[in-house]
Amino acid sequence: MLRWQEPLRAEKDFARFDWLTQHDLDTYASLYEKSGFETPLHVPYRAWLEDYGFDEMKVKVPCLLIVGEKDYAMKFAGFEDYIQNGSVKQYVPDLEIEFLPLGTHFAQEELPLQVNNLLITFFSKHLPS
Repeated sequence: MLRWQEPLRAEKDFARFDWLTQHDLDTYASLYEKSGFETPLHVPYRAWLEDYGFDEMKVKVPCLLIVGEKDYAMKFAGFEDYIQNGSVKQYVPDLEIEFLPLGTHFAQEELPLQVNNLLITFFSKHLPS
């Protein structure tokens, strides 16, 4: 069983973050009461082994990966090495990787100014002026 298939695993993980208030959690819960939470978790966590009919799985546009160094996903077997040693560039050759020392899996919530600055810098390099 994969981590994200374990019942209530996501709820346990979300409970660890002090920036996520009870009000925030209640708001998210009310939004998902009608639509359900299966689809947001299904992609990509539960669908990564599916065949999508592509012969070549290579991203051919510039990409930016912003990684919180405290992200629990970095502890999944082999994931940190895959990112840090550049193996990921086999599939995403034009990938820029930015590590945020204080960031977790939710760096965009915890460090919005830093993330926004990284996005603005990236887009200013890659979008026509």
